[in-house]
Amino acid sequence: MKQILVIHGPNLNMLGKREPEHYGRVTLSEIDDLLVRRGRELGLLVETFQSNHEGEIVSKIQAAMGNIQGLVINPAAYTHTSVAIRDALLLLEIPMVEIHLSNVYKREPFRHHSYMRDVVTGQITGFGVYGYTMALDAVANILQGPDTGKGKMG
Repeated sequence: MKQILVIHGPNLNMLGKREPEHYGRVTLSEIDDLLVRRGRELGLLVETFQSNHEGEIVSKIQAAMGNIQGLVINPAAYTHTSVAIRDALLLLEIPMVEIHLSNVYKREPFRHHSYMRDVVTGQITGFGVYGYTMALDAVANILQGPDTGKGKMG
């Protein structure tokens, strides 16, 4: 069974409580449960990880090298600031999807820039919780397609 890692960045442990007008009322635990269930339906083993600490996210990505076949990442605020996470992602030659619950392009201008955008296979932004399942479906489709394992298509 192919293994997919889902990484949630800072403050996402507060989903359901923090700015529900942007992020909704669904909790991170509910999202993780949804992803594990959807993974099973797709024949994937999904592991989820959340940290408020940049170095822990970098370490998790480094430890995943060679052990996972796909990545879904919501770097949250680190999207706009973390060269370290971007550099860690460069270690992975697998399908990677960057996800954001809110449409970052309808928000403050500083949120429009992503340090991950040129490293990941693609981005999904603004679809709320559904963006996570869209990202998981995208990774599954890439793994089943002709460019299996490359993660840098197009």
